[in-house]
Amino acid sequence: MAMRILLTGGAGFIGSHVCDRLLARGDEVVVLDNLDDYYDPAIKRRNLRDARSRDGFTFIEGDIRDGELLGRIGRTHALDGIIHLAARAGVRPSIEQPTLYNDVNLVGTSRMLELARDFSIGNFVFASSSSVYGEREETPFRETDPVDHPVSPYAATKKAGELLCHSFHHLFQLPVACLRFFTVYGPRQRPEMAIHRFTRRIEAGETIPLFGDGSSLRDYTYIDDIVAGVLASLDRNEGFEVYNLGNHRMVSLSELVSAIGHALGREPIIERHPSQPGDVSRTCAEISHAREQLGYEPETPLEVGLARFVEWYRTIGPPEPREERA
Repeated sequence: MAMRILLTGGAGFIGSHVCDRLLARGDEVVVLDNLDDYYDPAIKRRNLRDARSRDGFTFIEGDIRDGELLGRIGRTHALDGIIHLAARAGVRPSIEQPTLYNDVNLVGTSRMLELARDFSIGNFVFASSSSVYGEREETPFRETDPVDHPVSPYAATKKAGELLCHSFHHLFQLPVACLRFFTVYGPRQRPEMAIHRFTRRIEAGETIPLFGDGSSLRDYTYIDDIVAGVLASLDRNEGFEVYNLGNHRMVSLSELVSAIGHALGREPIIERHPSQPGDVSRTCAEISHAREQLGYEPETPLEVGLARFVEWYRTIGPPEPREERA
């Protein structure tokens, strides 16, 4: 049965892919996005180009902290679920602007949960992050691991968002799925993220600023696999659950740069820099819980995902020059 879904952050990287997939399966989608200037809003508008031509699509430009606007949306649209992806993103910028991150990510999430409560909306999917795990040596990361020591304000807001979600579930029986995303990449990836930034520099013959010795490890997850997990959470979750959505494979930073160079057919030129605050040495998702409850099964090897990203990048061309965010 088709649903009407409110999708926050729907003009972004992950959100626009979720939007396309929901529309393709026959759901109606109300996208709420403020098109902020964290990166070029024109990129976000481009992300929704195909969606705008589809039946069942509605776009609302606005802020998730605007309670009056959310009330109008709740009264105007009979919503069956909320996928809350909107947030102030980025670990390193959060160190410089912690108050802004607290305001957007916590006040905004509180407003969205109030909307779900006030209009008895059936299911709530919250985008959390693997950053909540902080710095740890033991892998893979399990949803049952303690997450009491985040190492950046961004990570702290995501952990706090999970706690807010649990309180609303406990008090109002709101079904909530908190999804801990592990380093998502693919077409439409934000221009300041590592794979996009490295691709741009290697393609242009520029040096790659590599922070640390290249041994840091990440669990890189292709966008199609993430979207499958998001939709399964919307469709199948009951009660309150936390799910890791990752690829269950660690790749070093040096291996990643080499793989991007291989996909581009170019040799990376590396420039070494010290490690940066807020970074963790490794991430790796234990995905058995998502596999058992959601049927989640990542299918895209890194080399395949990078080839698809490079194909997309060369089709759309590099973004206009702007000051890069780490």
